[in-house]
Amino acid sequence: MTTQEQFQQVMTECRTLFANKLHDYGAAWRIMRPCSVTDQIFIKANRIRSIETKGVTMVDEGIRPEFIGIVNYAIIGLIQLELGYADKADAMTAEEALAAYDKHADEALQLMLRKNHDYDEAWRSMRISSYTDLILMKIFRTKQIEALEGGTLVSEGIDANYMDMMNYAVFGLIKLTFEEA
Repeated sequence: MTTQEQFQQVMTECRTLFANKLHDYGAAWRIMRPCSVTDQIFIKANRIRSIETKGVTMVDEGIRPEFIGIVNYAIIGLIQLELGYADKADAMTAEEALAAYDKHADEALQLMLRKNHDYDEAWRSMRISSYTDLILMKIFRTKQIEALEGGTLVSEGIDANYMDMMNYAVFGLIKLTFEEA
């Protein structure tokens, strides 16, 4: 399989979970401010790092569901940045949410393909733990940008950081799915 096919297969798995949660909860996440989305991604990445460091989990879920959560929360973050957050229960339909999901997933794919061309698939030689550390670094950068209320001098915005977090999580999922980690 090509990298693009692997990316799309992993994203299909993430989207399926997103759609199933939409069925169960609706778009309840629309109430979340972007800083809360960033914190949710932090919780997931921090748990991955904890599992990697300790080698043991007390909850019967491994690294894979946390990477899926990072992908889905990064897309939620991008949607929230684009639309703003809701002050009360939002009327976003499942169809609208999935259309927004697909839009941002495609943008992430296109970004990955451009970067993958330039970096010549260097990510394949990296350890999964490096993706975790890079995601955590992007979270701390995002928190700093949020503290600055977006007023950066030379840095990319929160949206670019969410995209990078998502792509690193997808790389982790690809390695867990198709390669020996």
